[in-house]
Amino acid sequence: MIGRNRRRVNSTFGRLTRSASSLASVFGRIWRRSLQLRVVVSTLVLSVVVLLILGFVLMSQITDRLLDVKLSAATEEVERARIAVERDLAGGDANMSVQNRLRQTRSLLTDRDADSPQTMGNVGTFDTVLIVPGPDGAVTGVGPITEIPSNLRDMVAGGQIAYQYSSVPAAGGGTQPALIIGTPTNASVPGLELYLVFPLTTEDNTVALVRGTLLTGGLVLLGLLAAIAWLVSRQVVIPVRSASRIAVRFADGRLKERMPVRGEDDMARLAMSFNDMAESLSKQITHLEEFGGLQRQFTSDVSHELRTPLTTVRMASDVLYEGRDELDPVRRRSVELLDKELDRFETLLNELLEISRHDAGMAELAAERMDMAIPIDAALATVSHLADETGTELVLDLPAEPVLAEIDPRRVERILRNLLANAIDHGERRPVTLTMRSDGDAVAITVRDQGIGLRPGEEKLVFNRFWRSDPSRFRRSGGTGLGLAISIEDARLHQGRLEAWGEPGQGSCFRLTLPLVRGHKVLGSPLPLKPVGSGKASRTAATTTAGREDADD
Repeated sequence: MIGRNRRRVNSTFGRLTRSASSLASVFGRIWRRSLQLRVVVSTLVLSVVVLLILGFVLMSQITDRLLDVKLSAATEEVERARIAVERDLAGGDANMSVQNRLRQTRSLLTDRDADSPQTMGNVGTFDTVLIVPGPDGAVTGVGPITEIPSNLRDMVAGGQIAYQYSSVPAAGGGTQPALIIGTPTNASVPGLELYLVFPLTTEDNTVALVRGTLLTGGLVLLGLLAAIAWLVSRQVVIPVRSASRIAVRFADGRLKERMPVRGEDDMARLAMSFNDMAESLSKQITHLEEFGGLQRQFTSDVSHELRTPLTTVRMASDVLYEGRDELDPVRRRSVELLDKELDRFETLLNELLEISRHDAGMAELAAERMDMAIPIDAALATVSHLADETGTELVLDLPAEPVLAEIDPRRVERILRNLLANAIDHGERRPVTLTMRSDGDAVAITVRDQGIGLRPGEEKLVFNRFWRSDPSRFRRSGGTGLGLAISIEDARLHQGRLEAWGEPGQGSCFRLTLPLVRGHKVLGSPLPLKPVGSGKASRTAATTTAGREDADD
């Protein structure tokens, strides 16, 4: 039973905690998004601080002033009472006891106060206490002796006129604040002390009234300030929100959107400046789109137009190449070079057409589910002759189980072919390692060489079109400079990533990461980009950089 109750309490507490956390999250989101809310709340907070300081200062000033007036009137009244006591006791009956004489004197003081309404109006009602200290600390006197604080009595007994604020019993029960002022006397009764007790009920009521007035006025003022802040901030926020909405539409491609201009104030000038900027950007974007379209169209047209003369030249070159054995050595060598450069020229045209299709957004992915070993084997078969010519060892590190993925085999094979050819060209005849791993969501393939590597900053240029780290370096693969530029576009078409790392003297590593299922987002990679044991990495993500490095095909 206790366990069930404890679980029920814990469950209720958990729900309350989650609700509070949810409300805090919602408020935080609204607070971050609403400029108007922040302005109104900030205005209210600052106003509350100012009102609290102002209220404290006013209450202190009013209270001090009331008490000063009360103390001044009480000082005058105690002086008059002292003179009256001394006069009355000097002319009294010497045969009467001290206690009776004191009672008579106190009664006379009370009657005199009742007959003096002007004096009563200045200081209000008060009570009189007469005290005569006796031997061994004994005290005799008349009036509410217990209301007199002992420290005040000590000061009066020392011959001083002193006062103290204290609490005394009220007529209806409880206590009330009071001003107690005492003075020594030169009466015929030795050591007689006179004390007047002035209740501060009127002053306390006055302070309470002022406090309530200030509180009511402060609440009304806060409401008015909140309304003013809301209206003022609204005049600023509405144009800002309008500019934000129009900027979003402008970013979505609606280049005709403009802010309405009303009046001639700062917001109107902001709207005019925004519209001028939008007009300038619209013209520049339109110009760039036209220029980019012309560039793509020019590349496509040139590539297509060159195909016809290239076909004719190819046919003539094939005829010459087939009869090269009948030519003298110089002409035979010229025919072989012509055939080789025509092959490279034909490859360049094909890649220019492929790049133009990517630029125009016309590239399509013919994906099918297959074993990743198929494009790997095709790429190895294509570059095996380059490895044999340079004496480069190709090392494979593949998982024992087949890795199935939805890919376009032609494009993946082209990516791997470009990476392997690039590694052989820059590997300095050292082994090139191809590694593949899968984690169930993605498959990663790395191509690692032990060659010259990349200098600092070159990794940011890795996939740039026609970029070469060393223009004088001989390309054994006969690349066109577009291979890696096309490879990154093929990787993006698969919604994958192509990344590069390199260090001088330690070689370089290229990593291709593809989702196993078409359309899934790649969050991580099963293989590290930086090889274990290497120095500081120089890394760039192909999905966020416009272009990269050496583009061999």
